[in-house]
Amino acid sequence: MGVKGFVEGGIASIVAGCATHPLDLIKVRMQLQGESSAAVTVQNLRPAFAFQGTASATHHIHLPPPPPPRSVGPVAVGLKIIQQDGAAALFTGVSATLLRQTLYSTTRMGLYDVLKKKWTDPDKNNLPLGSKVAVGLISGAVGATVGNPADVAMVRMQADGRLPAEQRRNYKSVVDAISQMGRTEGVASLWRGSALTVNRAMLVTASQLASYDQFKETILEKGLMKDGLGTHVAASFGAGFVASVVSNPVDVIKTRVMNMKVDPGMAPPYAGALDCAMKTVKTEGAMALYKGFIPTISRQGPFTIVLFVTLEQVRKLLKDC
Repeated sequence: MGVKGFVEGGIASIVAGCATHPLDLIKVRMQLQGESSAAVTVQNLRPAFAFQGTASATHHIHLPPPPPPRSVGPVAVGLKIIQQDGAAALFTGVSATLLRQTLYSTTRMGLYDVLKKKWTDPDKNNLPLGSKVAVGLISGAVGATVGNPADVAMVRMQADGRLPAEQRRNYKSVVDAISQMGRTEGVASLWRGSALTVNRAMLVTASQLASYDQFKETILEKGLMKDGLGTHVAASFGAGFVASVVSNPVDVIKTRVMNMKVDPGMAPPYAGALDCAMKTVKTEGAMALYKGFIPTISRQGPFTIVLFVTLEQVRKLLKDC
């Protein structure tokens, strides 16, 4: 019985993840806009009339950081990707998405189903909202821990196209990405940003799955619609909106920490999640934490709808199994 919940959740997650991958890629690119302005440029400049060979003639001049570039909308980002690398580039990193959904979402959805059934009062056949949130927090944390390597690979593969050709990592697949990271940066790099991944997953799972159940139950209890496709779509869209609002700030920081390039012997651009958040807000403003929100809701809405509609259909197919 428990295994069936993992299978149902896994199938639904893989279908939803692959179907909405281009929107996720655009979201990642938008979340990285303006990031380069976070670092202060320091140059050694020689005065115009300095004599050559005079050591004291070189002065260290600290230049203020340039203003952050104007953010570009999701349509413009998508068109730029197509113009530069072709339409197929919208599916860059889809192998990582496939692996991530297989590991992360299968675990969180299956565990949510198991814990929800275990904690539901058999007499009332109902689980309070607070308990649903608690189940979502636990399920999200476990799923994110399992799926973090695929998450790091996915972010890097999606972000690669925004870099100059000579700076790109050019991972061939998710397997190549994970093996290269493990070999050149150490196994620990596969869990870079894991605290953020876990926090985000807890927020997404608690808000997405719990709110879907709550919306669905409310619609049915009030007799607004019958249990069918309309109810599933309405509850899914509401759940997607809630999850987007709750998770976007953590998602921005997670994307930047996972994507940062650490050169040997050099200090990393960010010392951690808090440092990244502070630098982002300082240089780009507080609303930078909601960069990519339009593609986030544009992706989270369809993703959640496809996820739960597919899940309900898979449940029907496997009902007698």
